[in-house]
Amino acid sequence: MKVAVFDIKADFGFFGKFYSTSSPITYPFPPFPTIQGMVGAILGLDKKEYLDVLEYGKFRAGIRILTPVKKIRMGINHIDTKEGRWRPIKTKNRQPRTQMRFELLKDPCFRIYATHTSTNVFQKLVEFLQEHKSFFTLSMGLSEFLADFEFVGVFEAFEKDMPDDYVSLCTPIPLSYLDSKADTPLRIEAGKSYFKERMPLYMLRTREVIKYEDVIFEPTGKELLARPSSYVEVQNGENILLF
Repeated sequence: MKVAVFDIKADFGFFGKFYSTSSPITYPFPPFPTIQGMVGAILGLDKKEYLDVLEYGKFRAGIRILTPVKKIRMGINHIDTKEGRWRPIKTKNRQPRTQMRFELLKDPCFRIYATHTSTNVFQKLVEFLQEHKSFFTLSMGLSEFLADFEFVGVFEAFEKDMPDDYVSLCTPIPLSYLDSKADTPLRIEAGKSYFKERMPLYMLRTREVIKYEDVIFEPTGKELLARPSSYVEVQNGENILLF
């Protein structure tokens, strides 16, 4: 199969965790449904159709952390639009705006690997990436955080079965992808940090998430030694896992 590879970066990013409301906190990298939205924005897919065109199984993607994960807190103003318009007037029972403290990613930069079973969809994505254009404005989670992207290339990628020894992976590792028969499917190395996040994986067009996955990652972007049940070897020398 062929994999389209591109880098995406921004000054700030926010990918809200499903259990945070009044004090929004962010995932360290975009979950798979967010990557679907990013690719849908590049291709110009309507918000009602992109989850069908980029359905889990037809569309596969992986992500690599290119710069260390940095988080800051910032106040963001929310305006009151309940009446269908904004009125900058303060009354006894109404505030024109409300400020909330957000946890944000600072200078996020990721590498995305994308493939699709449809040749037409894949070729259109490659064309847009090569010409550095997107149908809709690309953002890093929130519309305020405009993102830029850079085309890396199209590479041949090969599905590999369970390795006999540990393999170095440059993408986060879902726990279900690890070899359950191995005594230590993940090798812990000195000088590396290991974090785990529970992230959404499969979302219906109704925005209902029906599958979550525990994912292990190294927050500075270092590769991890693991024994996955299968993995993908990319022609550029990177070993990845595709959701």
